[in-house]
Amino acid sequence: MEKLTFLVAFLLLSSRVKKDTWPELLGVPAKLAKGIIQKENRRLSNIPNVLNGSPVTKDLRCNRVRLFVNVLDYVVQTPRVG
Repeated sequence: MEKLTFLVAFLLLSSRVKKDTWPELLGVPAKLAKGIIQKENRRLSNIPNVLNGSPVTKDLRCNRVRLFVNVLDYVVQTPRVG
């Protein structure tokens, strides 16, 4: 019975937690990565491609994930919300 209680609590808590990093998208084409991120978290409406090394603002936004890409348009840094 105790195991069932822990299982139910885990399922309830995990359903509310939104993913905020995608380390599995390193090396993936940016177009595919953008689609995966939007599919996993619908609240993210701003997903720009940024050339790696380009200057960016330091403001934090809960609806943005920057995809840092190389010249071939492959993700080179772990995408994260902010």
